[in-house]
Amino acid sequence: MPEFVSPELATLTDKPPEGMGWLHELKFDGYRMICHLSRKQVKFWSRNAKDWSHKFPTVAKAIKELPVSTVILDGEVVAVDAQGRASFQKLQQTIGKPGSAFTFHIFDVLYLDGFNLTGVKLRERKEVLAQLLAQVDEKSPLRYSDHVEGNGLQFLKQACAYKIEGVVSKHADSLYESTRSKSWLKIKCIMRQEFVIAGYLPSEKGFPGFGALLLGVYEKGTLIYAGRVGTGFSIKQRLDLKEKLDRFARSSSPFASLPKDSALRKAVWTNPKLVGEVAFTEWTGDGFIRHPSFKGLRLDKKPAEVIREKPA
Repeated sequence: MPEFVSPELATLTDKPPEGMGWLHELKFDGYRMICHLSRKQVKFWSRNAKDWSHKFPTVAKAIKELPVSTVILDGEVVAVDAQGRASFQKLQQTIGKPGSAFTFHIFDVLYLDGFNLTGVKLRERKEVLAQLLAQVDEKSPLRYSDHVEGNGLQFLKQACAYKIEGVVSKHADSLYESTRSKSWLKIKCIMRQEFVIAGYLPSEKGFPGFGALLLGVYEKGTLIYAGRVGTGFSIKQRLDLKEKLDRFARSSSPFASLPKDSALRKAVWTNPKLVGEVAFTEWTGDGFIRHPSFKGLRLDKKPAEVIREKPA
């Protein structure tokens, strides 16, 4: 049984693929986790091989009750808001706190009782997974991530109508690859990705903490300015983020170049240590984001990995 399996990552595209050879799943708004069970010990690994086992005790307890000795599961841990929708902000606010309730949506099984399943077709892996989770109680935090076969465009439209982040389309006969693959495709209802936080603007309206965060992405190792985000924060988030950012304060901009924007003269610059997830409507021709809204920090992402996502 391997100690860690790097997760397969999906390639961004602008529409679902056609044909019955594709399985379409909902794209969950949470933290991607590789879960290991061995000898009644449960470990949760982030995509960057960080041990997050202590963060999800209720989910770990449910994993121990599965009728297997060893298993490696791939899925997404989410928190649900009052409307019953996955909320990344709520996940961030409650993670690590005693009594927090999370749901683990499991969409793949990579290893089971001595058998490595990464060389098995996805369709068959999901059949094994469905059988494994068939007897799980409805009150359990474990969920089988079901799919539809074919009809990807209609599936995407329905997901967007319910204000779900998007869908992931996976080739039914694909093997599990620990890399970014074109056998897995992600299609988003709105634009959304990670950005490096490289400073902030003080608020001109009296908001606590700051007015807006200054965002960037890496391009060939160089940090490129991508715009700013000033909405989507609670008061507590503004105060907490300012405290974190002030620890990384620096005297000059970390960006390769800056647009002609007089507001940036008041910027408080920071070393690019933090990563935030932001939803937005589009990229402008100048390479900036429009109508952004902050969704939360990404503790599972390294700043150097953050690039502008472009549909393949």
